Amino acid sequence: MTLAVQRVPRELSARVPAEQRGPGRERDDVRLLVSRGTEVTHHAFRELPCLLRAGDLLVVNTSPTLAAAVDGRVGHARVVVHFSTRGDDGRWAVELREPDGKGTTRARAGGAAGTEVRLAGGVRLALEEPLSPGSGRLWWARVSPAGAVPSSAGAVLSSAGVVPGLLREHGRPIRYSYTERDQPLSVYQTVFALPSADGTGSAEMPSAARPFTARLVAELVSRGVQFAPITLHTGVASAEAHEPPYPERFAVPEASARLINAVRGGGGRQARGRVIAVGTTAVRAVESATGADGLVRARAGWTDLVVTPARGVRVVDGLLTGLHEPEASHLLMLEAVAGRAAISRGYEEALGGRYLWHEFGDVHLVLTEESADAEHCSGNHL
Repeated sequence: MTLAVQRVPRELSARVPAEQRGPGRERDDVRLLVSRGTEVTHHAFRELPCLLRAGDLLVVNTSPTLAAAVDGRVGHARVVVHFSTRGDDGRWAVELREPDGKGTTRARAGGAAGTEVRLAGGVRLALEEPLSPGSGRLWWARVSPAGAVPSSAGAVLSSAGVVPGLLREHGRPIRYSYTERDQPLSVYQTVFALPSADGTGSAEMPSAARPFTARLVAELVSRGVQFAPITLHTGVASAEAHEPPYPERFAVPEASARLINAVRGGGGRQARGRVIAVGTTAVRAVESATGADGLVRARAGWTDLVVTPARGVRVVDGLLTGLHEPEASHLLMLEAVAGRAAISRGYEEALGGRYLWHEFGDVHLVLTEESADAEHCSGNHL
């Protein structure tokens, strides 16, 4: 089910990062829409510290963004491979796309088991089976270094470093057509990103955290706001398909689980801090580690959890997120946190206020009504 709001005008797509929109601008020079039930206020993102309170906890994703797009050829045809997710058996889930002649890509029809893609450095990729039955967009593929046989599982498992090395040398960040130009990988890394030991990470940036700067984090800490790191390596989310999330690799460490439980258990509903997820990835990870008793436990592995209004949320009191297209599946998660009326109202305000969409755009703080406080910022900065 989609929200009853109009489609987003193309001119509201954020085409470049905030820091490239004018002299002296920084990442946190974006706007912040705040929804408390159906009450909406407008702020600068730099006002976030005075919208939170001492004891609140921000759950942040430490997954680094990969340079996940690599040029290749299928026969004589040029393709772009988007590397999405590494499987336990060494295979990678990939999406094949076509160059559009404008520096970006478009969806590519077709694809069949056995299709071979030639990549830089003599690396070969062979499609084996669709990631999901009935869907031909994402495929499990075996990757082999120069001289190896692509269909050999042994060759794949013995060359675990092939894809990370390929991406480091020949990859670039995934870019969609609403952006203006290619950007260096550093533009797609959040302040919370940490390198992973095996070279894996997110195919697309956990973008809700992008506006945070070291200075803003320091101010939040000085005001008593806490941080709980988790990891969820997000896969490719095609701009055209708006498919439900598929399984992704995640980890909630013991220290973060204990901190979340401590915040939730402190001093009664009105006195305790709020657990606010920074991004839909953080919601998916922490809710995947939460039992029916409401306790978060250390967990690592794969999650196929889809957070919907019917399922609800067990831990999260709020969500800081970017603005999603009206048909995007992520909106179901927002409705699970705050309800359909609140999200519809927020998106009407975002469109009327000409907020910017997508990963370089503005940000939306969604709070459950019972967790909302009276604000301490001046607000209503349109």
